[in-house]
Amino acid sequence: MINNKKIKLGISACLLGENVRYDGGHKLDRFLKETLGQYMKYVPVCPEAECGLGIPRESMRLEGEPDFPRLVTTRTKIDLTSRMVNWAQKRVRELEKEDLCGFIFKSDSPSSGMERVKIYNENKMPVKKGVGVFAGIFMKHFPLLPVEDEGRLHDPALRENFIERIFALNRWRESLVKGESTAALVDFHTGQKLLLLAHSPRHYRLMGKLVAHQKSMPRKELFRQYQTLLLEALSLKATPQKHVNVLQHMMGYFKEQLAADEKKELLEIIGKYHMGYVPLVVPVSLISHYVRKYDEPYLKGQAYLNPHPIELKLRNHV
Repeated sequence: MINNKKIKLGISACLLGENVRYDGGHKLDRFLKETLGQYMKYVPVCPEAECGLGIPRESMRLEGEPDFPRLVTTRTKIDLTSRMVNWAQKRVRELEKEDLCGFIFKSDSPSSGMERVKIYNENKMPVKKGVGVFAGIFMKHFPLLPVEDEGRLHDPALRENFIERIFALNRWRESLVKGESTAALVDFHTGQKLLLLAHSPRHYRLMGKLVAHQKSMPRKELFRQYQTLLLEALSLKATPQKHVNVLQHMMGYFKEQLAADEKKELLEIIGKYHMGYVPLVVPVSLISHYVRKYDEPYLKGQAYLNPHPIELKLRNHV
C-alpha cells in the first residue's frame, strides 16, 4: 500500500459473509475478510443475486460442452445462460471504473468459479472442466488482472504469489500517478528488478531492454508493453531455485563488509531454504538485517525484500 490507501479488489460477496447464496447462507472466509481485508477495499459481487435471481433461489449448474456451457436450474431446468451473460457483460464494463487490482472468485460456483467447475454432460455425468459464466467473462475482459479463488488460496505458494501480484500492480498504478515519464519508469523498474528476477529471468531481461531503449517507441505503447510484461512475469510462480539465485545475487553486495563466518552462515541459511528446512522469511530477514546495518542503497529500494505487509506472514510458509 502507498500512503495507507487501501487496494481495490473484487470478491465474491459470499466470501465476506454476505447472505447471498442460493440457500440464503454465506461462505465467509476469515482470512480474506479479517486479515487481508485490513489492506483491501473490497468490491463485492454476487452474479446470481445481482442479475435478479433472488435470495434464496433454486440451485444451478453448468450443462453441455466446456467451451459453451449453459447455466441451468437444477430442478426446473430453466436455462439462465443468456440472462447471466447479458448481465455479466454489462457488469464487467461497470467494473472498469473501479480500477481493481484483482478478483477473488468463489470456487466451484457455476457463475463465479474460475476453473474446474463441474459441467454435466448429456449423460448427466459431471466433469471438472468448466468455468463459471461471470468468471469467464471477467477473465476475458481483464486478461492480465490477477485472479484466484478462495479454495486455491489455501495453498501457501499460490496465496503468496497472488497477493504479491496485487501489491505489485498497485505500486505500478501509484507510479503512474506521477505521470508517464521516462524517469518515473526507470525509478519503478529499478525497484522491481529482483522481484522480477525471482519470477522470470526471461521477463527480467526483456523489461530491462525495453526500459533501456524506451526512447525508440511512443510513450503510450512503451507503458502498455511494460505493464503487460510486468503482469505476465509476476503471474509465473517464483521457485526456490529462482529465489536462491536472487538471494545469492544480493549477498554479492556485501562481499566487502561481511566477515568469513557471516558469509558462511548466510550461505548455510540459503542452503537450508533451498532444501526446504526453513521458509523464505529466514534468509530474507538476515539479508534485510545486513541491508540496514550497512545501509546498502540499491537493496534498500528493492521491492523483493518487502513485496507485501509482513503482518500477512506470507513468506513464513513458502
